[in-house]
Amino acid sequence: MTDNGMTNPFDPEADPDRHFIWQRIVAADCEAFVTTDWPMIEADFDADHFEGIRCFASMNPDDWHLVYDTVDGYRDAWLEYSKNFRAKRFAGLTSLEAIYRRTRLVDIEIVGARALCHKKFTGDLLLENGSMHTGSTQTLYRLHKREGRWKIVGFVGYLPYFPATGAK
Repeated sequence: MTDNGMTNPFDPEADPDRHFIWQRIVAADCEAFVTTDWPMIEADFDADHFEGIRCFASMNPDDWHLVYDTVDGYRDAWLEYSKNFRAKRFAGLTSLEAIYRRTRLVDIEIVGARALCHKKFTGDLLLENGSMHTGSTQTLYRLHKREGRWKIVGFVGYLPYFPATGAK
């Protein structure tokens, strides 16, 4: 059986931090996104220390911009993206299956109370109207462990991603 992306690859007993981070960054975020349920993930963010950088699919850091200086600004954009995604009709897939099919998170680097997560979005999906939902990007999430819980303090998003054969 092939992995559909919906299974957490980290053992909750042997690697509880990575397991928790994957559950929040992938499982909770995907489920919240396809239902436009921001409250489901709101507690995953450190509102006092949050920032979001958008790369606009450019490898050139001169093209990158700090676009979210607050979680509220990011939330508003996230809600709009969610609504637009929900309007898509995927051929033979639910919205949740579609987002999982494109999402991968296997690289989670943890140093002390800091973590860096490489979340990748790849693959082409056929829409019911015959067009394709396509593109490969990645987001680097920065997390801090605060009072025993991992919180997102920022991200660098919409980085181009060039999947290689056998890539993670």
